[in-house]
Amino acid sequence: MLASKTFFYDLAERAIKTAAQALLAVFVAGVTIMSVDWVDALAITGTAALVSILTSIASAGVGSRDSASLVTQVE
Repeated sequence: MLASKTFFYDLAERAIKTAAQALLAVFVAGVTIMSVDWVDALAITGTAALVSILTSIASAGVGSRDSASLVTQVE
């Protein structure tokens, strides 16, 4: 359910993790903090976070009712 607190916590957690992973992925071999193009790096990070958010919204109600996940929780 899109209006649940749990859903928004899941959505935020996934988006933050995805953004962090995308930003770290910019630093490939030979790229340093001083040589990275920060505009491009932040654009990549923002795009990855947006895709994560849209994926969470698209998966609402598919898995566990109050989760942003596509899989059902196993108890």
